Order: sequence, then structure tokens, then C-alpha cells
Amino acid sequence: MPRVTVRPHPVLCPEGSSFEVRSGSFLCDALLKNGIALEHACEKSCACSTCHVIVHEGFDSLAPASDDEEDQIDRAWGVAPHSRLACQVVLRQTDLAIELPLYTVNLAREKA
Repeated sequence: MPRVTVRPHPVLCPEGSSFEVRSGSFLCDALLKNGIALEHACEKSCACSTCHVIVHEGFDSLAPASDDEEDQIDRAWGVAPHSRLACQVVLRQTDLAIELPLYTVNLAREKA
């Protein structure tokens, strides 16, 4: 089972986190299941960029981003060369280390 390591984020994950997840799971679902309230305003349909993450380790193991995902990433805040949308990342056998950007394109965060 691959391990996902989340770097500390001052609001969503102040201490950072690390957990194992089943291969074939979507990264967004794995984060939510493990208590990290990642925004996903479009309900994981690749129609916004609020679930933007930066993959620091394991990026090359992921399937390439689709054209739709690339279009949405272009709208995200703080885009980096290894940016992905968590709703589109399917976990394989390789561990991932990710960073959650400080901001999203949403002006206000909805309460969970």
C-alpha cells in the first residue's frame, strides 16, 4: 500500500500527516478520509482548482494529467511544475509526498 505524506499546512494539517492508502484510490478521497478537509468545490469533477496540491515526491509515478486537468491547474493559486488536482490523481504503488497550497481560488472557505 502506498503511503501519502502531507507537509504541514497551518490550517488544514498543522502537524503534517502520513497514512497508507489503497492503490487505485483517488488522492482527494484519501485526504478527506484521513481527516484533511481539502477543498473540492466541484465535488471532484475536475471543474475547479480548489483541490490543487503540489507533489514533491512520487510525481513521475502518476498518470499524466488530462487536458481538462491542465486547464483547471492553470487557474489554481501557487501553481508549481508538479501541481496536480487531488480529485484526478489515482494512487499507484509509489509513495507520495505532497504540499497543500496556502490558498485556493475560492474567496471564502465553506464550513464542513
